[in-house]
Amino acid sequence: MIRLLLLLGCLLSFRVWAVDPFEDFHEYGQLSDEEIHKIHQGELLYGDTEFGFIVSRGNTNSTSFKFKGNLYQDLENWRNQFKIDSLYKRDRNDTTGNDEVSANRIFFSAQGNYKVGVKNASFFMYGDYEEDEFSGLEFKSTLAAGYGNRLYQGVKNQVDFDIGPGLYRSVAQDDAELEDEQDKTKTGYLLRLALQWERTVSTRTRFNQDLSIEQSLSGLNSRLKSETSLISQLMGAVSLKFTYLYRYNSKPEDDKLKFDSELSATLVYSF
Repeated sequence: MIRLLLLLGCLLSFRVWAVDPFEDFHEYGQLSDEEIHKIHQGELLYGDTEFGFIVSRGNTNSTSFKFKGNLYQDLENWRNQFKIDSLYKRDRNDTTGNDEVSANRIFFSAQGNYKVGVKNASFFMYGDYEEDEFSGLEFKSTLAAGYGNRLYQGVKNQVDFDIGPGLYRSVAQDDAELEDEQDKTKTGYLLRLALQWERTVSTRTRFNQDLSIEQSLSGLNSRLKSETSLISQLMGAVSLKFTYLYRYNSKPEDDKLKFDSELSATLVYSF
């Protein structure tokens, strides 16, 4: 009898978990990104902002601040997206006793998609600009244009893509070995591919995977950027977001690693 009860308990537990372990969340995710765009069509700006702030004192002394914004305009023929992503961190140097900046990065991007009349199809124009104090570059920027569409549409999943040619430009930080200005500046052609996968995990939680690949066609550095996130509503317009960011550079500046990663938990406010 005891064995039978244990077996029934295991089967019931399996059925519960087989449905969806996140199904206890109730509100977030009822609207897909496409439905959100329809609701806000014609508005000047809508989107979300993220904030993260950490201060550590005692055995570890550091201050970190992260801000990110994701804004949209949905007009009759155009859908525009603007992004800003910044990270700032200071750590206490135990040897000197002084606070030193250990991370200082700001990134801007803008993309306009012209709706061609076929569902989910569009032509896009994209541009970005980034300054990272610890990358070995004063700045780097990308311009690209091409075609976008929906690769897959399911009950809980949708995958969109953009692909097109572009230009890359970077300027190295001041270095005694780079006396010629032309040695500091690099310009070349590239092919840009971007994928956006959104999965509705439950009625309150969603999973996002954004991936962009910029393959150099001029023998310069190729880049990959992957952002994996899980977002769940806390209350009203406020949500909690866990993000893993991975960035890869095939030809980094001297003494720099080819990759860096960032794990963060932030509060998201949608409007």
